[in-house]
Amino acid sequence: MATVLSRALKLPGKKSPDLGEYDPLTQADSEESEDDLVLATPQKNGGVKNGQGPRGEAPDSDAEGVGPAPPRAPEASVQGFPAEPPGGLEQKAASSLVACVRTAVFLLTLLVSAVLVLLCAFLIPCPPRDLHSAWSRRLASGAGGDLAPLDLMDVNGDGLRDVLLAVVGPENHSVGGGPGSGPSAHLLCLSGVNGSTLWSTPLPEEAQHVACVDLEPGRGAEALCLVTGTHQALGAYSASSGRAVWTLHPEVLANVTLAAPATLLPDLDGDGVRDLLLLAVGDVQPDLCFLLVSGRTGAPVGRPVRYDGAGVGSLIGPQVYTTPGGALYVLFGFGKVQAVALRDVLAQAQDGRPPPPALQTLEPAWEARRAGNASELIPVHGDGVEQLQVVKAPDPNGSSLLVTTRQGLVLLGGQSLVPRWTLRLQGLHSQPTPGYFTEDQSLDFLLQSSDGGGVRKMLLVDGDSGSISWNYSAPCHVKEMPTASAMTSELTSVFLFWAEALAAPPPGSGAGPGGEAPRLHHLYLLHPTFPSIVLDLANTTGTVTASMVGINDLWKDAFYVARMAEPGPEGLPRALVVSKLSLRRALLEARVVPLREAGPGVGRGELRRFLARVKFVDSAPRV
Repeated sequence: MATVLSRALKLPGKKSPDLGEYDPLTQADSEESEDDLVLATPQKNGGVKNGQGPRGEAPDSDAEGVGPAPPRAPEASVQGFPAEPPGGLEQKAASSLVACVRTAVFLLTLLVSAVLVLLCAFLIPCPPRDLHSAWSRRLASGAGGDLAPLDLMDVNGDGLRDVLLAVVGPENHSVGGGPGSGPSAHLLCLSGVNGSTLWSTPLPEEAQHVACVDLEPGRGAEALCLVTGTHQALGAYSASSGRAVWTLHPEVLANVTLAAPATLLPDLDGDGVRDLLLLAVGDVQPDLCFLLVSGRTGAPVGRPVRYDGAGVGSLIGPQVYTTPGGALYVLFGFGKVQAVALRDVLAQAQDGRPPPPALQTLEPAWEARRAGNASELIPVHGDGVEQLQVVKAPDPNGSSLLVTTRQGLVLLGGQSLVPRWTLRLQGLHSQPTPGYFTEDQSLDFLLQSSDGGGVRKMLLVDGDSGSISWNYSAPCHVKEMPTASAMTSELTSVFLFWAEALAAPPPGSGAGPGGEAPRLHHLYLLHPTFPSIVLDLANTTGTVTASMVGINDLWKDAFYVARMAEPGPEGLPRALVVSKLSLRRALLEARVVPLREAGPGVGRGELRRFLARVKFVDSAPRV
């Protein structure tokens, strides 16, 4: 105990016999090592005895030997940790410097990363969020142009599809009735974000069809807008600027009138650009005239080819159909469907020149129908045809042909032309809308049937069997209103149609003996999961003349674009209104309309949660 007290009372700075000078740090380290040895001294038998030697004798730390002390071996630290080697201060200083450098590098990297993130956030624009995009654009009063349908394409690279349409402005009464008089036609492009005008270009005449196409697929070429006029005009315009790329010379269509929109063909002249097929009707004789046009220059490819146009009824086609065997045929006719091989049309246009190898293939089942027929025309379906659609099929037999007649609907096999099923139904006036209502992955069809009594019957026909899967009668006094469908991520489709209110109007709505208010048309949506209800998305007093559904791939949303004519005085031009509606937003704000009183009830909370999870994809069925 006395020894321990004496060590405690010793002042630091003892001069070591081993060192020739006073070193307080070395002296302090030496004293700590000695204290550790005093408190825990290992013995020979592995035991430890505090402050005592091997035989229980306390060592005398105050005893000093005579003469120079022998060199001391490095002392072992407690619990096997090595003692600090000589030069520990330099190592500690070096490790402290390394730690400071590492910290500085880390902080500098973090600062640079934060600066880069902020620069990206402010300099790189975020894609516009289209989830809450809804706008309505009213065109000039007296504008026309109800003939041509709409088309959608992203023309400015902002990720949202823009709206392209043809309009006819009011008459320009110039002094003396010169060339400036008469209505002016324009091709108009509206922004998909807010409906503002991106560009506008004049047209030589009113358009009957507008379509944006890629004539050089896979090459990244600029998309073109093909505009087919009502008489003799055909032109290709740049989708990004509206600049006229080429126009068909009017003398090419002398004494004939364009009867249908231009149809896309494969590359016939070997310039790497897809070519076009025009169908015209003679002004004097009812002959049908085919004209092949180069997609690169707009010049004719050969001379016109004429066929007998005898027939009564609606004009069918032309449509280019590829059989399961790879043969190309052109479908057309008046009130009936006929076919002619594309290679025969090209051979006559080029005075017997051999067609390219891609057109040499023929379909045996189709050619067998021409046996004994003096002409080159192949009969496909009889009289009474109103509409013809090519339906893409997932089975290996290829596509099918959906024929709408005055008596009903017929689905023909694409290879054998044998009817797969027939549906008897009167009063079909509009083109069937394809979509997926059932889960068999076969295309179903939404039909509108009207008997003229102010009631329209909506039907969904199973594309596999031809049976009616869903039907409902809705009030509607307009003869024809467009329908549409949109594909969801569950591989089913939602169907949209217009009708008047499915429920009684509320009191004080304005309709009464004192004056009849304009009829209100509602946009309804049907989802296959809830067939007993429809969702009321929007309403308008105008008459919808064209509509189209587009997909926003970034936000998994669909938008509905409609062109409608506002109500106005009878016989006077009416103003056109173009509107856009986000379907995901409209689903959350829609009014639920039950269709059947006895049907199973749907919980409002369950329905809202389901609708909030609905997403749309861009894989709509093509016909």
